[in-house]
Amino acid sequence: MNDHLLQLSPEPVWRHFRTLCNTPRSSGHEAKLIDILQRWADDKGLTHDRDSYGNLRIRKGPSPGCEAVPGVILQGHLDMVTQANSDHPHDFLNDPLDTYVEDGWLHARGTTLGADNGLGVAAALAILEADDIDHGPIEALFTLEEETSLQGALSLDENWLEGRYLLNLDSEDRGEVYIGCAGGADVVVDADLPMRGCDEEEVMRRLSLTGLVGGHSGADIHKERGNANQLLVRALRGLGEFEIRLVDYQGGTLRNALPREAFATIVVDEHHLPAVEQALADLQALYREELAGVDDDVTLSLSPAAVSCEDVDALTDTATQLLVSALHAAPYGVERMSVEVPGVVETSNNLGVVSLEKGRFHLCALVRSLRDSATRNLADRFTALFGLIGAQTRVENAYPGWTPSADSTLLTRFRRLHQEQLGSDPAVKVIHAGLECGIIGGKYPQLEMISFGPVIRGAHSPTERTELASVEEFWKVLKALVADIASGKAA
Repeated sequence: MNDHLLQLSPEPVWRHFRTLCNTPRSSGHEAKLIDILQRWADDKGLTHDRDSYGNLRIRKGPSPGCEAVPGVILQGHLDMVTQANSDHPHDFLNDPLDTYVEDGWLHARGTTLGADNGLGVAAALAILEADDIDHGPIEALFTLEEETSLQGALSLDENWLEGRYLLNLDSEDRGEVYIGCAGGADVVVDADLPMRGCDEEEVMRRLSLTGLVGGHSGADIHKERGNANQLLVRALRGLGEFEIRLVDYQGGTLRNALPREAFATIVVDEHHLPAVEQALADLQALYREELAGVDDDVTLSLSPAAVSCEDVDALTDTATQLLVSALHAAPYGVERMSVEVPGVVETSNNLGVVSLEKGRFHLCALVRSLRDSATRNLADRFTALFGLIGAQTRVENAYPGWTPSADSTLLTRFRRLHQEQLGSDPAVKVIHAGLECGIIGGKYPQLEMISFGPVIRGAHSPTERTELASVEEFWKVLKALVADIASGKAA
């Protein structure tokens, strides 16, 4: 499968990426890939070990004469976001990805591509096997469960890694190098809400919000894309005058992906149906006007439900009103832009996953900020808001940000090599996404770190794609950087 990747350049990177495309690797299910990589390392005569959580390290000794050179850690995560279009069935636990090239970009049919962070992992493997690069000691660190919880990095053993420089290969833009990132936390809300049976005049309908682009909840949060949960809740709020009641709700699948679709089952007085349908048609027109040029295909539709009112209960009138009101008032999107780093989001929230089933309400939001105090404050606002409807809120998987260091010798070296290899000075950036550098740097404060990578667009959504030419540029700079560190030249 995906044999066409072997015809692309640079061949070593695409060969390893083919292995990743053919090996299912959703978060929490990286074991099969780890087995493959360990066998590969054995075949290449490389050493490997795992820490107490299961993160994988593959090591390669220095080239002759480079024994005293500071060690380099090549770092990426093994898991990928598993998103598929609703009309494209895909088993992410068993099926390989189906990739294709179009107009200089690599895509996957109907699913995420896994270039995030598969290309970084593939490049690290290609460095490990290269025999034409002088290098000091190399450690390739492959972490687990980055996309769902950052748990691999959070649980990384201390006093395990030995290198001085860490190259995080998990960025997504040409001509940019990252030296700082946001921290964040998951906000989880749960509640048991009262229900009752349907009235005789009530009918049940399925309300759908589809057609959004989606994207990464950090890197794309400022692009004004629609959030399916926010838009569907807004529609439910607008239908309040018709005394609808909620039966169930499902919106979003990952807390770090902008939700592209959301669905709710409602009961409503049959006599109100014509007015409800007209209100939804008007609202869809309004959404398309508001999201023009961003989410032009947003679609709001009403259809018959799969079961009848006699077979289900719905939330009570009061419970429906309180839940919809709380969700409508919940923070979402960009909260504040940074003053210190112009053009960068400081604080944001993504209403990532919302569900209601048999009266059990669940929400998982992802709060991010360059300031840890702002992360805590925004999370506390969720606690205060949903406490008003009797819900229980907890904050999980909190992780620190990565404080920028503009005078790093590693950064100076990278900028020089970028100019030499590609003819341009890279833009030095701070990203609003949650790179693992902040967590790893907290455990290994002596490390100098930068993050860079090839061009990836649509990460965390089925539109994910990578530009082929940028992968060649990324590989060229990475090889040069490893060799330059080994040369002993001044930064």
